Amino acid sequence: MRLNLARTLPRSAANGPGERFVVWVQGCPLRCPGCWNPDTWSFAPRHLRTVGSLAREIIATPGIEGVTFTGGEPFAQAEALAELGGMAQAAGLSVFVFTGYELDELASPDQRRLLAVTDVLVTGRYVATRHAEGLAWRGSANQRVYFLTRRYSAHHLAAAPPVELHIGDSGQIVVTGFPERRLLAAIATPGRSG
Repeated sequence: MRLNLARTLPRSAANGPGERFVVWVQGCPLRCPGCWNPDTWSFAPRHLRTVGSLAREIIATPGIEGVTFTGGEPFAQAEALAELGGMAQAAGLSVFVFTGYELDELASPDQRRLLAVTDVLVTGRYVATRHAEGLAWRGSANQRVYFLTRRYSAHHLAAAPPVELHIGDSGQIVVTGFPERRLLAAIATPGRSG
């Protein structure tokens, strides 16, 4: 079974509780205006990986607490992600999923299988007119956080850093999480401080 991926990040604290391996899937049917990741909308193959090879990479990453699926739209690849999530949980890792769908829209058997291996679920389309800064794990005020297992609780929301900056070997800056607009403006304008 294969996944179509946009990118991965081996370690992040802004995409769920604790240090997490983050998987951005490629492809989203929702295409919310103002989306933070519009490069992930197309369903054209980008980086194809087998579930087994990605599971081995995630499980071999030292010191992480879990894996986060984001995108794109994870539930558009629910069958493969359910298998990957099950492998992660069998190795003692937690599973966190961001989706643009509402909980009651996730009704197919594959979507239910992915929900069954999810510890924390964040639901709801991004709505630019309801953009909210300072909400852990959410970009707009309509989005909801569901704790589907007892592994985490609302306490973990308060401990979540809102944003991370990762600087690659070539100097490329990768911003992940939910940054304030003024931070993004400062990064986009060299020489300007926020």
